[in-house]
Parts: sequence; C-alpha cells; structure tokens
Amino acid sequence: MSKVSYYSADGLKKLRDELNQLKDVERPKASQAIAEARDKGDLSENAEYDAAKEAQGLLELKIAKLEEIYANARLIDESQLDTSKALVHSTVKIKNVTNCAEVKYKLVAQSEADLKAGKISVDSPIGKGLLGKKVGEIAEVQVPSGTMKFEILEITRD
Repeated sequence: MSKVSYYSADGLKKLRDELNQLKDVERPKASQAIAEARDKGDLSENAEYDAAKEAQGLLELKIAKLEEIYANARLIDESQLDTSKALVHSTVKIKNVTNCAEVKYKLVAQSEADLKAGKISVDSPIGKGLLGKKVGEIAEVQVPSGTMKFEILEITRD
C-alpha cells in the first residue's frame, strides 16, 4: 500500500523537476551508453556493456520509485493549516527540556527534509513525536540514545 505524502508547492515542483530530469536527460544518456558499449563488440566479455546495463537498471528503479512518490503526493494549502496542533507543514518552536535549547522546525515530507534549512521529516523520530501535539504539551521522542523531551512553545504556518 502506498503512503500519501503532503508537499508544499515548491516541494512538489522540485519532485516533478527531478523526475523530469531523470526521464528526459538521464534515461537517454543511459541508452546511449549501452549503445556505445554494444558497438564495441562481443557482449559476453564487455564489462562496459554490463556496467551500462546495471546503471540503466538502477536509473529505472529510481524513476519508478519517484513516480510512485509523485503519484501519491498531495499539495497542501498552507493557509488552511490548523495551528492548534503540530501537523505536516506546521512550523513548531520547541524547547529541549533537558538543556533548555530552543529550536524551530518545519515539519515536511521526507523528500523535502533539509536540517540546515530547519525542515525535518514527519517520518523522523522527532517529527513523529511532534505530530499532533499542542502548545504547552511535552513530546517524548525515542531516539537511539534514549528518550528526549521537548516542550511545544509555538505552532505557526510560516
């Protein structure tokens, strides 16, 4: 069963652009590499041909995976988001209860995640722990090093 993912307009455009790049540019390059390797003679001893076929297989697998993600992608209207609780595309300001460090994260689909830009995946441990929480609640998040506790300070749409 496929999993629906919610994207911003920019995130959906990036996904579509990457898929188009793979189909329109990389796929023809892979076919050309196979044709060139085939022209070099005996295929049973042609490592270049084998490598080109393997690269094409990996490319087709990646295209199929992206097509599935794109088919199950849904555009979310950020102006309609409920800010009473943390949802996909909410911006959540949290405080680590242990060290009092405050951080702001935007909860996004996995392919839009970019920690440097403050975007974390709703599939990550912290993202999962924050989903559905309200301002003032404590989110207990299981991470490899144990349990972390975060207080939800603010939820916005920006």
